[in-house]
Amino acid sequence: MPKNIFSRVQSRSLTRHHKIAMAGVATLGAAAIGFSAVPSGASTKTTTEAAQPAAVAYSTQQIKDVKASVTDQMAGASLKAEQIAAKKKADAAAAAKKKAAAEAAKKKAEAVREAKEAASRAAKRAEAKKAAKKTYPNNLDGWIRESLDVMKKHGIPGSYDGIKRNIIRESSGNPKAINNWDINAINGIPSKGLLQVIPPTFKHWHVPGTSWDIYDPVANITAACNYAADKYGSMDNVDSAY
Repeated sequence: MPKNIFSRVQSRSLTRHHKIAMAGVATLGAAAIGFSAVPSGASTKTTTEAAQPAAVAYSTQQIKDVKASVTDQMAGASLKAEQIAAKKKADAAAAAKKKAAAEAAKKKAEAVREAKEAASRAAKRAEAKKAAKKTYPNNLDGWIRESLDVMKKHGIPGSYDGIKRNIIRESSGNPKAINNWDINAINGIPSKGLLQVIPPTFKHWHVPGTSWDIYDPVANITAACNYAADKYGSMDNVDSAY
């Protein structure tokens, strides 16, 4: 059989796998040629590996640490904000408590003051009521004592003994006594009553709260003592006609 025919037959008999194998051999041959083509003076150290990009450093632990740090910072800021808010709340509560205590103390003080004022008013009313109900015997002793109480209210000085001494000398204790023989009688204004007071003197020195009747024992004593206090300092200082 002619050679060319054998070659065609052989060529047709090559399988797909044979073609792939031959391609691999061709590739290796090309690589070998590449090695042999390097100049003799040049470095023969070569690599068939393609240049790779530099590896990027990557660490799962590092990322976790960064995340934890940020979380910690956020937690710290949140805690600080909570502490500030808590302090403000505590300060506000303390201020409110202090204000409430001050108001309570003020109310208590006002209540105490009002209670004292009420007690004082009640005492005054009781005293006034007692004085209003106070009675005196209808005699010389009673007249002098009642007159002394009236004099005390008006700041008129005088004592029981001083008043009684002058009454006994002037009228012997007779509230209707009248002097019809002295100069006053001659002038038409006789002395009258327990302390022998002339009408103009009685009218001028009359004390409010007493009768306008010159013969009224209390009115007569009080008016006479009022006059004596102005002229002599007190009825106690009078030892004769005045």
